[in-house]
Amino acid sequence: MNLEYFIAKRLITAKDYKSSISAPIIKIAISAIAIGMIMMIVSVATGIGLQQKIREKVSAFNGHIIISNYDNNQSEVTLVPISKKQDFYPKFTSVRGVEHIQAIASKAGIIRTETTFEGIVFKGVGTDYKWDNIKEYIVEGRIPNNKGKLNEEVVISQFIANRLNLKVGDAFNTFFMKEKGYNLRYFDVVGIFNSGFQEFDATYIIGDIRHMQRINKWTPDQIGAFEIFVDDFNAIESIGEQVYAQTASTLDTKTIIEKYSYIFEWLQLFDFNIFVILVVMILVATINMVVALLVLILERTQMIGILKALGANNWLVRKIFLYNAFYLIVRGLFWGNLIGISLLLIQQQFGIIQLPPENYYVNQAPVYLNWGYILLLNLLTVTVCFLILLIPSYIITKISPVKAIRFD
Repeated sequence: MNLEYFIAKRLITAKDYKSSISAPIIKIAISAIAIGMIMMIVSVATGIGLQQKIREKVSAFNGHIIISNYDNNQSEVTLVPISKKQDFYPKFTSVRGVEHIQAIASKAGIIRTETTFEGIVFKGVGTDYKWDNIKEYIVEGRIPNNKGKLNEEVVISQFIANRLNLKVGDAFNTFFMKEKGYNLRYFDVVGIFNSGFQEFDATYIIGDIRHMQRINKWTPDQIGAFEIFVDDFNAIESIGEQVYAQTASTLDTKTIIEKYSYIFEWLQLFDFNIFVILVVMILVATINMVVALLVLILERTQMIGILKALGANNWLVRKIFLYNAFYLIVRGLFWGNLIGISLLLIQQQFGIIQLPPENYYVNQAPVYLNWGYILLLNLLTVTVCFLILLIPSYIITKISPVKAIRFD
């Protein structure tokens, strides 16, 4: 029989345990651990969730790696065409980790209605376009059918639709400027998307790439750029370097981390914020547990003296109180996990917490629920608290049996 565990269990289940002077302090310690665990779980889940959701949105509209011509053009518009006849197209087999490659072309234009107008960028896509990345953002209608004959079907953002008072089934005029005059195209709205990413929602409409090729007087083999998707975002920089090495010297390769550096630098701040929250919450929980343990030791000073007088060594007595403290930690973690995971599931299902998309690029706080992270947080909390509690438990070694038994 484990004597230390037996004595600790008797102390925990004793009737006077809940009515002792240490009871309020014990409740505070349990509450501190529970609140700390809730904060850690929520901060990690929402922080990582926000990072991943923004990455997905940027990737959905740009791919992970963009191959384009070397030029001084810093806009979203492609000016000089690229030939589709490349060794890496339509399958980029020379670089491991490339999942998909697609051809696109974009051109600036102005949508004109009877009452207003709006500047846009028409993104032309072909049959190889990965619509799966856009489908989740379609709020009305459907995606265009660009696999058959050239047609006027496009999807526009809800932002543009609201500004121009357009809906699914409506048609509109779009003017594309050229050196002398302009080109006029009529388009039909077959779908409306809402990514929550203001920079894209206020800019793009998506349709058939053949419109861009005709307006620019390009051949069917000429496109504006290639977009590449990788199977592991964490390896995007190394894959980008390999892609650059495998493309012609006349082509430039840029990852979305480079293209949208301001967004990804902002996302990196979340890692620091999460780290600070973890440190502060564990520190608060540990301090409360140290106080609770010291009170427990003070309250049971006579018991410590009796145990020592009966021949118990210091480590045996220390283990009794460490078992007691471990029980309190587990109780705090239980309630913290229960409440924290429940809050995340509620947010995941109902999206109660809304965020301004102009600041956070999403409409609601996204949640990344990973049991591995939760288990790791629990192990980290238990380990840190237990190691720190070894220090105050050392005070037991300084307690004299004779003085302890007389202690009142």
